[in-house]
Amino acid sequence: MENLEQVLKSHKLSLDDFEHIKKILDREPNLVEIGIFSAMWSEHCSYKSSRKYLSGFPTKAPWVIQGPGENAGVIDIGDGYAAVFKMESHNHPSFIEPYQGAATGVGGIMRDVFTMGARPVANLNSIRFAHVDRKDEVGKLHRHLLQGVVAGIGGYGNCMGVPTVGGETTFEDCYAGNILVNAFCLGLAKSDEIFYGKAEGIGNPVIYVGSKTGRDGLGGAVMSSDSFTEESKKLRPTVQVGDPFIEKLLLEACLEIFKMDLIVGIQDMGAAGLTSSSFEMAGRSGSGMIMHLDKVPMREEGMTPYELMLSESQERMLICAKKGCEQQIIDVFHKWDLDAEVIGEVTSTGNMELFWHGELVANLPIAPISHEAPMYDRPTAKPKYLDEIRDFDILSANIPSNQEAFEKLISSVEVVDKSWIYEQYDSMVQTNTMVHPGKLDGSVIRVKENNKALALSADCNTRFCYIDPENGAASAVMESGRNCVVRGAKPLAITDCLNFGNPENPEVMWQFANCCEGIKKACKALNTPVVSGNVSLYNETNKVSVYPTPSIAMVGLCDNIENVINSTLKNDGNLLYIINETEFEFGGSLYMKTFANKIAGTHPKVDFQKELKLWDLILKANEQKLIESAKDVNVGGIAIALAKMSAVSNKGLTASIHIENGISIFSETLSRAIVEINPANKEQFETLAKELHIKVECIGVVGGSEFKCNDIGMNIERLKDTYFNTFKKVIEQDM
Repeated sequence: MENLEQVLKSHKLSLDDFEHIKKILDREPNLVEIGIFSAMWSEHCSYKSSRKYLSGFPTKAPWVIQGPGENAGVIDIGDGYAAVFKMESHNHPSFIEPYQGAATGVGGIMRDVFTMGARPVANLNSIRFAHVDRKDEVGKLHRHLLQGVVAGIGGYGNCMGVPTVGGETTFEDCYAGNILVNAFCLGLAKSDEIFYGKAEGIGNPVIYVGSKTGRDGLGGAVMSSDSFTEESKKLRPTVQVGDPFIEKLLLEACLEIFKMDLIVGIQDMGAAGLTSSSFEMAGRSGSGMIMHLDKVPMREEGMTPYELMLSESQERMLICAKKGCEQQIIDVFHKWDLDAEVIGEVTSTGNMELFWHGELVANLPIAPISHEAPMYDRPTAKPKYLDEIRDFDILSANIPSNQEAFEKLISSVEVVDKSWIYEQYDSMVQTNTMVHPGKLDGSVIRVKENNKALALSADCNTRFCYIDPENGAASAVMESGRNCVVRGAKPLAITDCLNFGNPENPEVMWQFANCCEGIKKACKALNTPVVSGNVSLYNETNKVSVYPTPSIAMVGLCDNIENVINSTLKNDGNLLYIINETEFEFGGSLYMKTFANKIAGTHPKVDFQKELKLWDLILKANEQKLIESAKDVNVGGIAIALAKMSAVSNKGLTASIHIENGISIFSETLSRAIVEINPANKEQFETLAKELHIKVECIGVVGGSEFKCNDIGMNIERLKDTYFNTFKKVIEQDM
């Protein structure tokens, strides 16, 4: 092959990879075959750097129907129904083209869900940027990026008629060169009507359905498997272009054929397009496949087999149909104004045979490509910075008075209400949203089919993960579960999106390995298995990597919609309790970042049994109708948690926290929650806590026109103005 070195470089393949490919084929590959190997062995598709550490995740429980390895995870939610969900990243495309990058991320994750036979009913997102309140060019760029990403998420989800019910938006300067855009979707299906991505049965037809194929997104999986440089940020052709109206038609057509017993398997054409979908479907069954690429519906002139196999055009599916059912399937898709063509069939050869106008243009064994991608055991090294930051003492910083600190923290872009964002999302469509965006902690949707509710929460404190990757990842699992518990739901399972820097950097791989260990330990201890997920590496620009960001999305079940609780204070005179003690713990805290200008210190103590006791107390107290409202305590500590409750409730409160050091009202000790209790239920609640051996303390009372907590305070009107209006002023300053 001419210019072999350049061809391999452009496909992110090494000379060792090339020799491995020749050994598999017993010959030299042609360009189409190199493109296929490149895509399937890319970091994005093969997880070659991360598979070693993912294998130990707990993935089983009595309620788990399908764990990792399929398009999405599936859990049983009772009465013959299942929740189907997954989270994925679209980081690199969203930096290059924020609107389309974010929009197609939402479209892709919804296809992963409805290809399992589920109707999407709720979306979340976890998005991260550099500080948008900066007054420099970085701040201006990231305001632009945030505006584009939010518009893309809202535009696609709203057009699909799927509510975006919650999420998180955070800001750290480590994201200046690589924003993170993680999209989550949950769907509902009958538990005995789940569809899988497999192609089996010799002679069964393979049918292409959906939009026509173009050149957009060409090489996207490979692009997302490398670090950014100034040159690579110009790669707009590698960003897909989405059409939510076509996806809506595709959704309805797929759900219609699922009811007709016509198909063997179905797979979304996501990263690496027709290549990944065909190889994965055949690979799961040990089958072979023939495809006639000239029969693929095309929307551009002069397309080649290489382009058809690697295009990432959106809104497409590959179906393995039952023989003889082809025309029925085609008729359904044509009724919905979608393309549908038989392009091949299942064989017994174990090979993928690709034809172009009758000529064999690629002939590859499927198993080595879909299941035997290289698995790297990359070197790891504990980051040097950890020794430098561990012992930092917050009291050595020039800290302000508590009142000054409170006024600064409550107006932080990390704390204030993000209604500017979530009001662009339709959270009410489908009429099942019970706890909306902006109402704090987990969101809740009703499952009208069985009168139950699902709580959803996406979380990760990346500062915690920076100072201690293992405990930081574990605390992300704990917080996402706690956010479901304070909605009255029992946490059942997680999906994750593991966002890290360059895996060729031993310190990044050490961070990754330790975060995985933290997730394993937390999910095992809390009995919340991992049922799906995604890894996004190479989030690095000019050798600067993002902080380790293992985003966790938890799904919890509330057996009765009457038992759903929220964080809105209910009645004057009600009592406020803190569950578990507050300790002097400021490592990785917002307080330290704001007033010491450092992300340093020792991670707050992680205690899974303490966390489980908190879950147990809230869920049992809620079953006994003792809780009026509840809120997790996290970023900014108890002072900020109480202030948020006060602001969203339009109610004053007075609280007195017993602590040894006054600044501990901003401590970020884990495993704490605030609950509102009617005085009539005081004794019953305290007795229950005592029975469960968990410490609770009455710290205050609801009422008045002021927010007061120890030595800090603010008029409720000023508090609301600060909390609800600050973000809009920051984000619109360039408009």
